[in-house]
Amino acid sequence: MQTAFVTGASGFIGGALTRRLVADGWRVRALARSDAAASTVAARGAEAVRGDLENTSAITAGARGCEVTFHCAAMLGEWGTREEFEAGNVVGTANVLEASRLAGVRRVVHVGTEAALFDGEPLVDVDETAPLRPDSPALYSATKARAEQAVLAAAGADLETVVVRPRLVWGSGDTTILPGLTAAVESGRFAWIGGGRHLTSTTHVDNVVEGLVLGAERGTSGEAYFVTDGDPVVFRDFVTRLLATAGVTPPKRSIPAPLARAAAASGEALWHVLPLKGRPPVTRLAVWLASLETTIDISKAREQLGYAPVITIDEGMRELEAA
Repeated sequence: MQTAFVTGASGFIGGALTRRLVADGWRVRALARSDAAASTVAARGAEAVRGDLENTSAITAGARGCEVTFHCAAMLGEWGTREEFEAGNVVGTANVLEASRLAGVRRVVHVGTEAALFDGEPLVDVDETAPLRPDSPALYSATKARAEQAVLAAAGADLETVVVRPRLVWGSGDTTILPGLTAAVESGRFAWIGGGRHLTSTTHVDNVVEGLVLGAERGTSGEAYFVTDGDPVVFRDFVTRLLATAGVTPPKRSIPAPLARAAAASGEALWHVLPLKGRPPVTRLAVWLASLETTIDISKAREQLGYAPVITIDEGMRELEAA
């Protein structure tokens, strides 16, 4: 029986991965920072290990005896402090790498993101040769880029490392994309940016998990792999279908992309210099995610991992409607 240690197992991607591993016959140990998280991962079939990403000794103890560490935990979001993003994405990843090495883990598989390439320009048919952007003005993008750099640099004789990068993760159990879109529509804050008719790649959570498992089994150490649902789709069409699964219809209202970018930049500047509560009405990362063409070439994963999507967009939408 193979044994895995999973961070973020009480979350969306980590939870789906945990269920898949357990179903495939793996023994799973999962980091849990609270009683609620411990109960959640136990319900998903994993053994809870109490601790968080700051606690290297807890991670080491939890990972000892495991063959693979899947690092799914991260600081997500459009807005937050530099300290929060640094701790959650950069320091936390470094701790997982060091703890896994100390525990004798053979391989670390890290959940990356296409957002680590974001600098405000479209990503058109990009592959793994596109540069990471640790200098991005978006803290999520910058810190995820630095985390990935650390993961790839850690590959060596005593530890194998692989990065799997999905784009726009969706599906049953999503706590970010669909809930956020639904809240924006219901509060009257939703608008298409530039019409929303650009192309985007997407990745159903089951396809993310397939990529992670294949990365553990077949990935080349020190390499990154993009995984998606396959062919790109029109962003507006996809989001409209996604919202429809929750019984929500988006408005037709649209704002020009240059106006949205200017509003995001000025809003972020104000929030950085003034003691304002909450977050800006719109952020640069949100504008980039919603307005920039982002299409991904997954040839490398297909050729080296044998990756192919295990669920189509149509199947995923039907699953959400049924849920």
